[in-house]
Amino acid sequence: MNYDVKNLKLSKVGKNRIEWAERDMPVLRLIKERFSKEKPLKNITVASCLHVTSETANLMITMKAGGAKIYLCASNPLSTQDDVAASLVNDFGISTFAIKGEDNKTYYSHIQSVLAANPQITMDDGADLVSTLHSGKYNLQNIIGGTEETTTGVIRLKAMAKDGVLKYPIIAVNDALTKHLFDNRYGTGQSTLDGIIRATNVLLAGRNVVVAGYGWCGRGVAMRAKGMGANVIVTEIDHLKAIEALMDGFQVMPMSDAASVGDIFVTLTGDINVVDKHHFLKMKSGAIVCNSGHFNVEINIPALKKESKKVRKVKEFVDEYTLRNGRKIYILADGRLINLASAEGHPASVMDMSFANQSLSAEYLIKHPASKLKNQVYSVPKDIDEKIAELKLASLGVKIDKLTPEQKKYLASWQEGT
Repeated sequence: MNYDVKNLKLSKVGKNRIEWAERDMPVLRLIKERFSKEKPLKNITVASCLHVTSETANLMITMKAGGAKIYLCASNPLSTQDDVAASLVNDFGISTFAIKGEDNKTYYSHIQSVLAANPQITMDDGADLVSTLHSGKYNLQNIIGGTEETTTGVIRLKAMAKDGVLKYPIIAVNDALTKHLFDNRYGTGQSTLDGIIRATNVLLAGRNVVVAGYGWCGRGVAMRAKGMGANVIVTEIDHLKAIEALMDGFQVMPMSDAASVGDIFVTLTGDINVVDKHHFLKMKSGAIVCNSGHFNVEINIPALKKESKKVRKVKEFVDEYTLRNGRKIYILADGRLINLASAEGHPASVMDMSFANQSLSAEYLIKHPASKLKNQVYSVPKDIDEKIAELKLASLGVKIDKLTPEQKKYLASWQEGT
């Protein structure tokens, strides 16, 4: 078995973390039990590029239980939990290529390592795996299809499909209601603030927290920051989302205005240079800037470096930039995902639904091969989405009402009014 992890001796701690996460993943547990019996993924090779965390480990274990041969690498250089990576290799026999803090060269060499397995299914988070696979160096004939976990990846893949370069069908797991309504909103909301607090120990109450982007991730961060007593400012480029943020009780203004009043800045847009040179020059001394979008391009750190006379690391995940005017700006985790760099990522209970979507979407692709699907981005089938919600409620001990035959008939008719 090929692998590249930091230290296999960390596996005992990693296994304990994997087991702890599994406690809060009852839907995935049910899927694993069925997969173990039915083996729907038998003889299927899966290349996965995901955040290597205890929750992801449980997805990989579920896929292996279904008969798949798994190859896993990290989808971000700072998101790997080294003890979990060690346990996946040592305790579960899963080829894993991931080391926290790996440089860019190692990051892509790990992607190449999983692609060398000639996968039939890809699982991606950010589309780096798929874009590398489409570089012209690989044979795509064996590919059945793939899945994509996050907003940024879906955006990239839809652009590929629009340009006619996508070579196989992809299921956008991020678009499932049981994914983005919970993982993106509640998961990102909690884990982002967790990462900021772990890195800085800053008090949020009374601070001006600027949230760039009011998608589901931005909604979650804004909601949680407000709950901890922060004064939340939202920046947006979408008129409808700006109205929604305003009616949710937040201030809304351009980043150029927010820059001079914000104490803590969090980017969650998926776009480039959301916090740029002219914003840094307006910021208060002591402003904290971080990112919870997928790539570290939302904060223009190269521009900040050019405007700085000194840069020093004051503590792990905190770099102090002293501008020429003497003001100090603090960048967290080199602009990478703060919730995974300095914290542990999303709680297992929301990843339970996200990874249930991943595993069932992979099964769906096997039952509906590329010959029956076009080379485009598909939503998770509605019946899978609804089944996951049903299983999640049942696992929480929650029951809901059902329509009576009379009610079904009424909703299906147009003749009855008053």
